[in-house]
Amino acid sequence: MDELIRILDSALSDASGFLWGYVLLFALMGTHLYLTVILRFPQRYLLKGIGYCLRRSKEGHGHISNFSSLMVSLAANVGTGNIVGVAVAVSTGGPGAVFWCMITGVLGMATRYAECLLAVRYRVRNEKGQIVGGPMYAIERGMRCRWLAIVFAVFTAIAAFGIGNITQANAVAGVLQESANMPTYATGIILSVLTAIVLLGGLKGIARVCSACVPTMALIYITGCIIVLAGNAAYILPAIERICTCAFTEQAATGGFIGSCIMLAMRTGVARGLFSNEAGLGSAPIISAPVRTPNAVQNALVSSTGPFWDTVVICSMTGITITTCILGHEELGSEGGTLLTYHAFGTIGSIGTWMLVVSLATFVISTILGWSYFGEKALEYLGGQRLIIPYRALWVVAVFVACIIPKSTIVWNFADCANALMAIPNLICTVALSGVLISQTKYYLWENRLDAQTTREIPDKTSPPSEAQ
Repeated sequence: MDELIRILDSALSDASGFLWGYVLLFALMGTHLYLTVILRFPQRYLLKGIGYCLRRSKEGHGHISNFSSLMVSLAANVGTGNIVGVAVAVSTGGPGAVFWCMITGVLGMATRYAECLLAVRYRVRNEKGQIVGGPMYAIERGMRCRWLAIVFAVFTAIAAFGIGNITQANAVAGVLQESANMPTYATGIILSVLTAIVLLGGLKGIARVCSACVPTMALIYITGCIIVLAGNAAYILPAIERICTCAFTEQAATGGFIGSCIMLAMRTGVARGLFSNEAGLGSAPIISAPVRTPNAVQNALVSSTGPFWDTVVICSMTGITITTCILGHEELGSEGGTLLTYHAFGTIGSIGTWMLVVSLATFVISTILGWSYFGEKALEYLGGQRLIIPYRALWVVAVFVACIIPKSTIVWNFADCANALMAIPNLICTVALSGVLISQTKYYLWENRLDAQTTREIPDKTSPPSEAQ
């Protein structure tokens, strides 16, 4: 049995390495660049997107606000990848990886804009009259390709249990056991009960919790980074200079850093940025669909700010903090990537360690809640409302089981493969429907009609796609 698990783990590791290597690197970055060009650099509307996020809209169909939609999306995106993942990127690809991670976040804003615009454009009403949507509906009703929509939904439902549940719960249980001596079963009980309570409230319950949780956890974490940076103030400018320099030059092993080449820094940073903000994976559009907005473009602008907060702000803060700490404490450079952030925060004493633990635990809990909705809607697309209650029960059980099982790479590799395979249909959809993206953007954004109410009615899920779509 052990030999079978080892073989399966090795096969999944190879598949994950292949998919998250040059396949998705070129597919995602190529799509980011393509959409950035054809949509005339939508990133320049960042402040406008932030403004609409903070504005309370009473117009349009939908169940949640722009702000709540963005918070649930960030709750699912911001997690261990922003803390541990960046540390691994720096320890593997050097400080230059931070620069390429940030660039990926900027370019990813265009893809997030596009996929969320399509989600709202092709949203429908289910049998209970609730508004649902996402790449599966855009693929089916926009591309008229139901089999590809099914492929996306299947891999989304699988990926939800991997990257959005088991790996997250397992990580937080390990952190609390190591830092607070909390038994894993105790973490499992508390986490599963809290998850069950929130899921009882459905989408609005998840949105309420995430709207309160995400700003708080981000503030705690950024405050911790600022305190660490203040303690290493003399190294901030040298760290930024090192990050920018190493992004374009070869780096020898010196000053606590390992040696790395330009391509390694680029590949590591881009891969971490793509995996962190999930722009192009197709998860965030699912929560954009039920938003209350007068037109698809207005919410798309709000959604496009997600990769900015996730990657440009939080990942960059992590990278700069780690780099300053290595410059000031060269012995940290010998630490493994997973421990690098932990020991960097530990340079300011126990308060830094606890701020990191609280941030990481909160990030993980919010990720579990956000991904529960993504997986639920993917499963609903495949089998209808009757699957939701069993799905929620299974989700809560999986949270508890994940906390008590030993850490295993097989779960991470499996989750990585499922994530990659859900991204491919979504990327095909955004490129195939680029004509719709341009026409919608031209009418509402370029011609200044962002507050205009769309005249398009939201169809029932069972109604056939019309030519107007």
